[in-house]
Amino acid sequence: MRGYKEPGFQERTAAANSARNRALEKLKARPAVDQAELDRRVAAQAAKEAAALQKREAAKLAREEAAAAKLLAEIEGAKALTESAEAAAAAKIAAEAERKAARDARYAARKGRRG
Repeated sequence: MRGYKEPGFQERTAAANSARNRALEKLKARPAVDQAELDRRVAAQAAKEAAALQKREAAKLAREEAAAAKLLAEIEGAKALTESAEAAAAAKIAAEAERKAARDARYAARKGRRG
């Protein structure tokens, strides 16, 4: 039994040329692309991209609306907190004024009794 024989340069180039020729024949044998089918694929891809863009824009708008609503809620909460703080301050001032009036009345009564 004989061993493996290494192919020579000419055998390798002939094998490469025949492989290249077979690939070219296979490529030439493919049917041409139908223009209507190509147009349909392009239109489908464009529609898909437009839908994706519309979806991204809708998501962006929803995020912006949510952020605006959150900001509005924070502003209203701060406004309510400010109003309650102002009301508490007004009540404190009114209570202080009542205490001062009562103190002044007591002082006037004492002066009236002494004098």
